[in-house]
Amino acid sequence: MTGRLQGKVALIVGAGSVGPGWGNGRACAAIFAAEGAKVFAADISQEALDPTLELIRSEGNTVEGHLCDVTDTSSVKAMVQACIDQFGRVDILVNVVGGSRRGGAAEITEEEWTRQLDFNLTSVYRTSHEAIPHMIAAGGGAIVNIASTSGTRWTGSPQVAYASSKAGVISFSRVTAVQYAPDNIRVNTVVPGQLHTPMVEARLAGQRAGGDVDKLLAQRQSRIPLAFTGDGRDTAYAALFLASDEARFVTGTELVVDGGMTARCD
Repeated sequence: MTGRLQGKVALIVGAGSVGPGWGNGRACAAIFAAEGAKVFAADISQEALDPTLELIRSEGNTVEGHLCDVTDTSSVKAMVQACIDQFGRVDILVNVVGGSRRGGAAEITEEEWTRQLDFNLTSVYRTSHEAIPHMIAAGGGAIVNIASTSGTRWTGSPQVAYASSKAGVISFSRVTAVQYAPDNIRVNTVVPGQLHTPMVEARLAGQRAGGDVDKLLAQRQSRIPLAFTGDGRDTAYAALFLASDEARFVTGTELVVDGGMTARCD
């Protein structure tokens, strides 16, 4: 690695993984740490978080773990304060938390609609609300929010609440980027497509392919022009660029990581 984040403090929210492999959060935490960042890795599950912490520490890099429920305002406040207490500041905030549920407007319940928006969108507001004042006081920072191609187009499944919430993340990022640009805070969004992350085995195959992982992977690959499926590392490298000083003149925009899927017209 080249030390592109040397000396930076990165708060990665959703740094665990639902299973073995490269989820977006685990990949962001590991790659940011390998690039020199002091990583404050947060997740709701200690079981999901521990392998991330072990991986980073085994490579001799710096990480501190913390449990946080992003749907609870007091928990988010405590997380950001714990990062400040541990490392003195927050230079980079990466919001990875997210999850989908099937259902169109006529099928999904109002309760599930509300839960999806809270989990996927309001969580981004909560973390940003707490972190931005610290960034302003420190003279700047970078926020990278992870959305989804579901927030920009139909991706093969009716999941209206997830799609709406991820579209909201993109708009939230654009507005926040413009507002806080004079404070030297950049805000950008990574928009991953249909990656092969541990979520495929843990949840999505059961929801969409009767538990047949290979069938779901084939369905997803059929939508991707490139001849392979990416994983969380592809999301993480995009986030790394946007968080680094290499992207000093990049704010209020989206970096799509989908193998060309959204460029297709079919």
